[in-house]
Amino acid sequence: MTEKRSIAGTPVKPIGLGCMSLSWAYGPPSSDAEAERILRRALDLGYDHLDTARIYGNGHNEEIIGRYLSGRRNAFFLASKTGIIVDGDQRRIDCRPETIRAALEKSLSLLRTDVIDLYYLHRPDPNVPIEDSVGEFARLIEEGKIRSYGLSEMSAETLRRAATVHPVAAMQTEYSPWTRNPEIAVLETCRELGTCFVAFSPVGRGALAGGVRDPAQLVAGDIRATMPRFQSDNWPVNAALIAQFEAIAREHGVTPAQLSLAWTVARGPHVVAIPGTADIAHLEENIARWDWRIPEEVAARVDALFTPDAVAGNRYGEQMRHTVTTEEFA
Repeated sequence: MTEKRSIAGTPVKPIGLGCMSLSWAYGPPSSDAEAERILRRALDLGYDHLDTARIYGNGHNEEIIGRYLSGRRNAFFLASKTGIIVDGDQRRIDCRPETIRAALEKSLSLLRTDVIDLYYLHRPDPNVPIEDSVGEFARLIEEGKIRSYGLSEMSAETLRRAATVHPVAAMQTEYSPWTRNPEIAVLETCRELGTCFVAFSPVGRGALAGGVRDPAQLVAGDIRATMPRFQSDNWPVNAALIAQFEAIAREHGVTPAQLSLAWTVARGPHVVAIPGTADIAHLEENIARWDWRIPEEVAARVDALFTPDAVAGNRYGEQMRHTVTTEEFA
């Protein structure tokens, strides 16, 4: 896994860092002091691809990256996102060109940089043709404010439409041994178009890393409590699968997180993964075995374990499922 991969011509390591959990989603955010410690340690360990978004802590995530890492800006490839707009307690999807431009200017200010390497649309906007949004990205690239653009949680058909306006640098979608939806169409379409596939939640939101033993014990505000796979009617089935997955990891002398990451990036040379963590030990664990290539027979065992019909529950609840256009298994 030590070879570099490419995003819009920029080489990056196959494992990057998703920064979301430093500010939001899986319980109380890290203190700023702890966030600084994690971010600086990540660069010291060799992480060279950091992924953030405006929605993560409503700007807090971008702000701490800008505050603590602006002096090392050349050490990492920087990705952020727009498209989900927060107004007080309300959220909306807004991918109009003028909204993209205004959001970018704010992100540049928070991140303390004059250019973002990769700027994503976080979600599809049913009210704005993707061609209109991409046209604005193309103008921002021409102006030197962003170096490339990407899409997140969108279909292969949308990816193809976007690519007719301007090449798409990356498609970011959830992908791990227990979330296989990209294999329906998006993974292959990315390969065909020369688009990097960026896998978020590659350790199953912690489930495939030993981070969730009893979902009933998740702290208040943890978004996993709203996700069907972690709920009481589905968790026993999934926990049994995870136990078998952990046994495979032990057989091969790696941790479950390392097995999950190796499986993910082995899906193709155009795939990178961005596990997130707010824990230094996990940060170190995720890169400790970059030299380990998953044997084909081990990958096949993982494939056979986590078939789409074996995993209980959808990855999102009904409301969230309607905000994405990623293909789903029947």
